[in-house]
Amino acid sequence: MTDCRKTGLVTFGETMGLVTALETGPLEYARSFGYGIGGAESNVAIGVVRLGGAATWFGRLGADATGDLIERRLRAEGVDIRGIRQGGFTGLMVRHRRGATAVRVDYHRAGSAASRLRPEDVPVELIRGAGVLHVTGITPALSDSAAEAVRYATDLARDAGVTVSVDINHRSKLWSPDRARPVLADLAGRADVLFAGIAEAELLLGPGAARSSAALACALAGLGPRQAVLKEGARGCTAVVDGTAYVQPAPSVPVVDPVGAGDAFVAGYLAELLARRSVEQRLRTAVESGAYAVTVAGDCEGLPRRADLADVTSGEEVTR
Repeated sequence: MTDCRKTGLVTFGETMGLVTALETGPLEYARSFGYGIGGAESNVAIGVVRLGGAATWFGRLGADATGDLIERRLRAEGVDIRGIRQGGFTGLMVRHRRGATAVRVDYHRAGSAASRLRPEDVPVELIRGAGVLHVTGITPALSDSAAEAVRYATDLARDAGVTVSVDINHRSKLWSPDRARPVLADLAGRADVLFAGIAEAELLLGPGAARSSAALACALAGLGPRQAVLKEGARGCTAVVDGTAYVQPAPSVPVVDPVGAGDAFVAGYLAELLARRSVEQRLRTAVESGAYAVTVAGDCEGLPRRADLADVTSGEEVTR
C-alpha cells in the first residue's frame, strides 16, 4: 500500500456559498436565512482534519466576498488551501426544507469560477506527494475543462503510485444519467477506493444491476477498485476490500439534517485509511461520522472530531 502518511489527503472541486432558509416550508415564505459554505470535496477535507489527519484543497474561487469567506473558513479548519482567484464568480447553493423530511437544494453555478478549472490548474508535485487523492463525480459535470482536470489529476496520481479515492456523488441537476454514466464509469475505473450510494451504484452498473447490497458492492469492486464501499444511509454500509466482504451497521441517531452525511462518511473512512487503520476501523469510523453529521444542521458544521464519535455510541444526552 502507498505510504498514506506523506502529506495526507489532497482534493479539489467546487466549494460554494450556501444560503439556508431557517424556517421549514416553501422558500417563498422564508424570512430568515443563514449563510455559510458547502462543497463535497472541501467537506471531506475538513472532516479528515477534524479527525486528526492532514488535508489540502485546491480550486478556483471568484474574486468576491464568498470566495473570501471560503478561504477564511477552510484555513480556520486547518485545511491547506490553494485557491485560484482569477475571473468568474463563486457559485451559490440555496437550500430549504420543504417539509419535515424533504430538503431541496438549488444551484447557481453555471459559468462559475470553478467551472473554469483546467488541467493547468492542477499542482503536479502536490498530487505526486499525496497520501490519497480524493475526487468526486461532481467536478467532471461542471465543464469539459474541469473533467479534463480530473482525468489529468487521477492519471498523475496513478503514475506516482498515489491512492485514488472516488466518490460518485451523482448530481442529477448537473447532468442526465445518460451523460453521466460513461464519465462516472471511467472515473470509477481509475479508483483504488470507490464510494457510491445505492442509486449511484445502480446508475453505474446500468439496467439489470443486482439489487442486494452484497451483490452491488461486489459489482462495484468488479469495476476495478480494490476497495468498494456501498453507502446505505441509516443502514450503514457494505464493502468489498481486497476480495473480502464486510457489513457495518450504523448507530441509530435522531436526524436533524441529512445533508453532508455522505461526505462525513467518506472523511471518516479516508482519515482511518491515512492513519493505516484496519478495514473494520475504517468502516466503523465512517458510519459513526455519518451518523454524527445528521444530528447537526449544516453542510460541514456537523463533521465530527474524535471526541464526538464517542457521543454517537454512548447514548448519553448530557455530558457533565
